[in-house]
Amino acid sequence: MQTVVLVVHLILALLLILVVLLQRSEGGGLGMGGGGGGAMTGRAAANALTKATWIVAVGFLITSLSLTIIAAQKAQKDSVLERLGTDTAPATAPAPAVPGLDGNLLPPATTDSPALPPKAE
Repeated sequence: MQTVVLVVHLILALLLILVVLLQRSEGGGLGMGGGGGGAMTGRAAANALTKATWIVAVGFLITSLSLTIIAAQKAQKDSVLERLGTDTAPATAPAPAVPGLDGNLLPPATTDSPALPPKAE
């Protein structure tokens, strides 16, 4: 359903761009020069393009709202922060024991150098 609405939405977006670009900025219609005569006069063409623009724009807004409603229904009810708090990292296996290491990251203390300086009394 969402894919169908999205495809219709994209088609309407392209049609809206096309219909708006065809119009003249002064409201002459069709954006093209030309002599009188023909099937449609300049005013009739402008009215037709205005109606087409309104129809395509209303369809575009309806599909926009439909996509928003569909996305809201498919969204999860909890927030992103709640999902981050509930997900735990997968447990990893402990590192293999290396002979001679006791797991301390500090180098072994030597007996000839004191770990702390002597206290002055």
